[in-house]
Amino acid sequence: MEKIPTAIPEVFMIAPKVFGDDRGFFLESYNRRAMAAFGIEHDFVQDNHSRSAHGVLRGLHYQLKQPQGKLVRVVAGEIFDVAVDIRRSSPTFGKWVGMTLSAENKRMAWIPPGFAHGFYVTSDIAEVLYKASDYYAPEHERSMLWNDPALGIEWPLAGEPLLSDKDRKGMPLSEAEVYA
Repeated sequence: MEKIPTAIPEVFMIAPKVFGDDRGFFLESYNRRAMAAFGIEHDFVQDNHSRSAHGVLRGLHYQLKQPQGKLVRVVAGEIFDVAVDIRRSSPTFGKWVGMTLSAENKRMAWIPPGFAHGFYVTSDIAEVLYKASDYYAPEHERSMLWNDPALGIEWPLAGEPLLSDKDRKGMPLSEAEVYA
């Protein structure tokens, strides 16, 4: 596996070694020792799988208590995946990084605890799998406004995104509850 850095050091992509031939391919999607070498030393407690249509935008989500680190990958289609640093004491507070994850490039993204996370589907459909380092806790979940001008996220939109009510009502960074 190869670690691919982003502009925020704690967020990065991982490119697995892919072994392919005329029969198909094989890759390790998770290896505890390899992840530990990258600084990911979490016990993942939950695996999540979503399927979304083109134009769906999910996020930006986080949990104030029981914050989740997420190891995200796409098994069908393509997404633009975003992480926003919402740790007030961080030098990159309020900054974001975006990454293209797809079934074709087979890359994964590590989104550590302390970040809001979201994605936009750029293909006809996308199936996203992610491992979470803590359990889903709806009472602690928050949604940050996906199009907050203070964040300035450059989503690769093709028209108006399809949003849940929760995501439509997300809070701007200036009003959101964030980490210390």
